[in-house]
Amino acid sequence: MSVSASLESGSRFDAWRLYFRPRAATMLLLGFSSGLPFLLTGNTLSYWLRDSGTSLTAIGFLSWVGLAYSLKPLWAPLIDRVDAPLFGGLGRRRGWMFAAQTAVCLGLLAMSLIGPGGGLLALGACALVVAFASSTQDIVVDAWRIEVADNSNELGLLSSAYQLGYRAALLLTDALILISANHLGWQISYSVMAALMGVGFYATFKATEPRRDVPESSDLALPLWTLRGFFDAVVGPFMQFFRTHRWLGLLMLAVISLYQIPNFVSGPMTNTFYHDLGVSKDAVGTIRASVGLIFSLLGIAAGGISAARFGYLRTLVVGILLEALAVAAFVPLAYSGGDLKIFAAIMAVDSFGLSFAGVALVTYMSILTSLGYTATQYALLSSAYAYLGKFLKGFSGQAVDTLSQGRSLMDAYAIFFAGAAAIALPAFILCLFLVRARSSLPDD
Repeated sequence: MSVSASLESGSRFDAWRLYFRPRAATMLLLGFSSGLPFLLTGNTLSYWLRDSGTSLTAIGFLSWVGLAYSLKPLWAPLIDRVDAPLFGGLGRRRGWMFAAQTAVCLGLLAMSLIGPGGGLLALGACALVVAFASSTQDIVVDAWRIEVADNSNELGLLSSAYQLGYRAALLLTDALILISANHLGWQISYSVMAALMGVGFYATFKATEPRRDVPESSDLALPLWTLRGFFDAVVGPFMQFFRTHRWLGLLMLAVISLYQIPNFVSGPMTNTFYHDLGVSKDAVGTIRASVGLIFSLLGIAAGGISAARFGYLRTLVVGILLEALAVAAFVPLAYSGGDLKIFAAIMAVDSFGLSFAGVALVTYMSILTSLGYTATQYALLSSAYAYLGKFLKGFSGQAVDTLSQGRSLMDAYAIFFAGAAAIALPAFILCLFLVRARSSLPDD
């Protein structure tokens, strides 16, 4: 039975009381911890590499370390069924949180010590360690968020708190770190980011371990090393998903797989675009930390309100349109000459659109999971939205380099961002089909 079907809705008064529960604050901090490493192995690393003179093609290929986030279903069954080594005493969810956060912290510290000067291979290897550890943290934090929720109101609240913390970390690692790098250097800035993983350590110790109500007769109670236990841990989540959603499961996975492609494909080139446009790191950091923060919060709030008022699927439709608009907004920016007023306006559109779309997708994926398979099924869904996009983004730098032959670099960027926005069309069409197919459901 799905989480959405098993949770009871509370009264409106009870819903407001949920905002003051300690686990909401814990979720906020865990969201921050999950979001902190993401750009440090992606877009922000691209800026550091471009600053050091690395080619766009090499930067694009290095973005493939992010494919680690797409492979989560391979080890999610292990996290669902086995305690973390060394830290099992904290509980299954909290133990894996702490183990993953430790690896992220050490990996970021290693990246800060090596830097581009130590060789792209060594730096890329450390980034890959961080990406794998970060994706492991995502698996267990997502599972914790779904399992500790008492009802659908709290699940929505925790999803919003997660997105708020995640977006705060993205703001820090996409904006404020540029100001830090401009005055303190990239290596010191990455060391500071490693230290900030302490937020995750604190949240892990404050978190409560979810109850694991598994009947002894269930296959979920069988040891992983038995044939039946292994089969149920690895294959069971997928069978349960399609048993619950039947043929619509394929359409759901298709929508999720295509939903974030415009953002993924354009992502590695955004910071290099700012660099080549001539906008200073201080200006980028300041505007994204002010205008970007405000409109990110507005986007998160609007996404949550839309899901509650109009349903998850209709919110998905609006989200993909806003995501396409956010990416397309970079086209006029390419011809702005680096005008900071235009840059600020584009950052407002970008921050609002991507935040709204992020809340829409996370909330929708959360309600599709089944109790007992939370980590594995959510890992499947959150990986499905990343597979194709993370593969295609590796060619983003090569695309801009190719488009720049015979035309200006800004013309090449403009064509690239227009094409990335157009990729949203298939996801938009599939979202409409999904709304039509599921229009009879109460939440839709």
